[in-house]
Amino acid sequence: MNQFLSLILTFLLLLGWATNVDAKRKNIGSLYAADFPTHRNADSEPDFSLEGEIGIISASGNSDTTSLSGNLVADHEMLNWSNRYTIESNYTRTRSDSQERSVTSAQRFNLSLEADYKLLDPDKRVFLFADYEDNRFDGFDKQGSVAAGWARIKLQSESTSFRYSIGPGYNYAKPIDEEDEDTSGVIIRGTAEFIYQWSSGARLRQLLTTAAGKVLTQSRSETSLSTKVIDDLSMQLSFIVAHNSSPGTDIAAVDTRTSVSLVYQFF
Repeated sequence: MNQFLSLILTFLLLLGWATNVDAKRKNIGSLYAADFPTHRNADSEPDFSLEGEIGIISASGNSDTTSLSGNLVADHEMLNWSNRYTIESNYTRTRSDSQERSVTSAQRFNLSLEADYKLLDPDKRVFLFADYEDNRFDGFDKQGSVAAGWARIKLQSESTSFRYSIGPGYNYAKPIDEEDEDTSGVIIRGTAEFIYQWSSGARLRQLLTTAAGKVLTQSRSETSLSTKVIDDLSMQLSFIVAHNSSPGTDIAAVDTRTSVSLVYQFF
């Protein structure tokens, strides 16, 4: 846990450094305003948006399964910063014919923050990332990571967006079984996100994430297709594949999840 606290401290130091750079940039910008174009104007989209997702799946037959998933995603767009705050959770209970009572078969909670600092060209950025995860069935006792590096937005238009990032970081992942190898260490974190929005309001999103280390490499693919039901309410179909190169004892290396959920755009 001390290692994880040191990760958070490192992230805060990086954030403080970036904020200091931001202050210097504003001072220079006041002298050379023409060289620092405004990234946003009064006609741009809202500075802050928040959407929530909830999905409930119940199945019966050879086994009774009840699954609940919920996400909150907030995007904060500012003149020099573009931030995303995410909370994800899913919980599943299963009972087969051979079991007298239901047992928990999935329980995951993840909290993450990604902050992009816009350079002179707002499509070119420096990113800071930190996350914390508690997954009861991945073989690890609480995980956390921090990373920083380069990010770039390409193909930006009303219907299409593509963003990628890459940079070094550190991952804390202590196995539950003390006999398993400690997989904490330096990582290279990379992401690629593609979004396509139709005029009807339907949206396709593909997100690829990988954190590659000497001992542990974790990758995740999220594919989702959503369509508007009414006003700010949408229905979303998602398929998630997560891969762990060093799973714990009796833990599968690949985990998949398919869900149908409702997404509400609060503002």
